[in-house]
Amino acid sequence: MDIATPVGIVLALVAVMVSYIMEGGSPAVFIAPPAIILVVLGTLGVALASNRLADMGGIMKAAIGALKPAKKSAAGADTVAELMAFAEVARQEGLLALEEKVKTIEDPFLRRGLEMVIDGTDSDEVADALGEEIEAQRERHKVAAKFFADMGAFAPTLGIIGTVLGLVHALEGLADPSGLGHAISAAFLATLWGVITANVLWLPISNKLKRASAVEVCHRQLLIQGVLAIQAGSSPRALGERLKSHLPPREREAIGADPTEKLSA
Repeated sequence: MDIATPVGIVLALVAVMVSYIMEGGSPAVFIAPPAIILVVLGTLGVALASNRLADMGGIMKAAIGALKPAKKSAAGADTVAELMAFAEVARQEGLLALEEKVKTIEDPFLRRGLEMVIDGTDSDEVADALGEEIEAQRERHKVAAKFFADMGAFAPTLGIIGTVLGLVHALEGLADPSGLGHAISAAFLATLWGVITANVLWLPISNKLKRASAVEVCHRQLLIQGVLAIQAGSSPRALGERLKSHLPPREREAIGADPTEKLSA
């Protein structure tokens, strides 16, 4: 993941606070523990009720990943160069020569694909097995994205519930009109927190997870193409030209002319 999500969330919150201060308001007004507890815990509760408890570990891991900086891009020039290097070795020395080199691969998906090729698995079976793994991963990613989309849908409603409760409490104090304005203002803070958390936090995280899943799927599809091309005996140059189409133009020039440099590094 990149830092766009945390930076965007902070920027949106700053925009809300600055605009409110410019209108003459005080940031201290936003600190309303009853409204925050109702909206945050209530939203979490109904979202949890809509999903399985067993999924929570993966959901929280995905949320943390959405807020962390990326270590490296999913499908970049390094990936294509690595596949070209494997293709060069396979053409010169045969597929069995890849057996020791495959053990050093960090990506388990690519390692599994090349191991199947080295074992002599039919190309259709390799494509089917890796394709099924992609579909399983896509379904797992959907769970996390849906959870935060649910929270984004529930949060405003929980905020309205909080506002209704606050107004009920305010109307109970009609005998003392002096405190009515403060009570009504406090009541609407629940709706404010519901709208803010939904549109500044939960929905952006859900959208980020959907985008990250799509990027990972494209990356793995690129790997499948590379593995099958290596099995078919494609030349490194032909393989590189085919896979470069998946890369942004600025990354294509980063692929070295000698593909064996990647494995010897």
